[in-house]
Amino acid sequence: MNFKNKLDELFEKRKKILEMGGPAKIERQHARGRLTARERIDRLLDQGSFMEIGMFNHSDMPGMEEKTPADSKVGGFGKIDEREVVILANDFTVMAATSSRIAGRKEGELKVLAARRGHPVIYLGEAGGARIPDIMGSKGLSSFGGGYFESYLQIMSRVRQTPMITGIMGECYGMPTWMACLSDFVVQVKGSAMGVSGPRVLSLALGETVTDEELGGWKVHAEITGNVDYVVENETECFEVIRRYLSYMPSHNNESPPEAGVPEGSGEDMGRVLDFLPEKRNRAYDMQQIIECIVDKASLFSIKSDFGKSVLTVLSRIGGKVAGIVANQPMFNAGAMDTDGIDKVISFLCLCDSFNIPILFFHDTPGFMVGKEAEQKRVAARVMNYMNALALLTVPRISVIVRKSYGMAFWNMCGSGCGADFLVAWPSAEMSFVDPAIAANVVYGGKASAVDQNSEEWKGLFKQMIEDASPYGAAGMHNIHDVIDPKETRDYIIRALEVAWNKRSNGIGEHRLANWPTKF
Repeated sequence: MNFKNKLDELFEKRKKILEMGGPAKIERQHARGRLTARERIDRLLDQGSFMEIGMFNHSDMPGMEEKTPADSKVGGFGKIDEREVVILANDFTVMAATSSRIAGRKEGELKVLAARRGHPVIYLGEAGGARIPDIMGSKGLSSFGGGYFESYLQIMSRVRQTPMITGIMGECYGMPTWMACLSDFVVQVKGSAMGVSGPRVLSLALGETVTDEELGGWKVHAEITGNVDYVVENETECFEVIRRYLSYMPSHNNESPPEAGVPEGSGEDMGRVLDFLPEKRNRAYDMQQIIECIVDKASLFSIKSDFGKSVLTVLSRIGGKVAGIVANQPMFNAGAMDTDGIDKVISFLCLCDSFNIPILFFHDTPGFMVGKEAEQKRVAARVMNYMNALALLTVPRISVIVRKSYGMAFWNMCGSGCGADFLVAWPSAEMSFVDPAIAANVVYGGKASAVDQNSEEWKGLFKQMIEDASPYGAAGMHNIHDVIDPKETRDYIIRALEVAWNKRSNGIGEHRLANWPTKF
């Protein structure tokens, strides 16, 4: 056969590269209950669809060529449910997947190509930070930016043009953390960790002793930082969640989200939707049960469910079309948003506006969390950031006042004058500056200790305040569009979204929030 020696050399080199860090390191990876980078790619992508880029890459440090197959990063193109994606996976069996010049060039090029060609990006992280000694010295540090005067910006910044997803699969320090903080969606496997620097570096540099879990485990990022959107038990579930998330997203910002068939039984619970709303006005309930009645069967996909719990941010489908949902959750703080909840909503608004997803708002809030702690967490600035993001939205918005909607939170939940295409209320709605009970106390005398709530005067004031909070006053002034029967809500929203669809742009928004930072 012609060129037999050359072909034999090619096959031998490929074989060695596919062995990654070698059998011992692969076995060590499996012993920790983790797949290798190549196994992860095979499990996530459609079978046989992976097209690798940079297989023959290796470190440019003298003597490291044979020790760094693919230079510790496996990347290329593939398909998920027949949709083209770009995928990057850290190979922990090679130099702990530490970042280097060559790997950085590969990652940067694939990221740029994904944006240019309209492919979602998936980054599967498990890495030990920057590689030393590669990055040491002035030449090492300055060359790490990709070799051009704007190349590092291309790698380490982002204007949302295609969806970007990061999976935190093991210990992720340095580059995987930066990529997670650039991503639209981050899913973390329990037992993994994410941070700027790992425990070993902290111990040497600061004398600080901390475990991976304490530093950046799932509880830290799902409940405290909000840098993780979804937590899973294992890698198999991680791949399932990534696939499901992608099913709600367009491939790029110039197309609409994918539609789906309407599952049988969708909307069948609308007749009993009020069973989930207590008649007693100050009793807590689970807003998610109401939303589940309204949207398509089994279509809810919660984002950041363990962070800022007094507000829900959810992807869903209604009538087969994707819609984002922002809903107050009275089960926590009576639905009053704290600064974590505000940041959570802003992040979600950016996602929806960047990828042409209409947004549904469901109100039941007594206002924002206020007080000394809230002020120290800059609640006023956060509220105004939220309002500014709301003003920049260019996707359809439907706002439904379920029960309470008081004070500034009324406007932040897309109340009157805040760009709602349709703003409606249920008969159970209350709209006012503050809770009627508080208002009655203020009018009565301003001091809670001086208020006799059993007096006829106070009861009269309170009754008047409740009546004034009825949505019919706002409807009469055309400050809301309608008061609707709760059981008609699903049909109303489906029709309203049809009307709000922008035929001139074919449903594509202006993406004014595409470069708004969403990690806090």
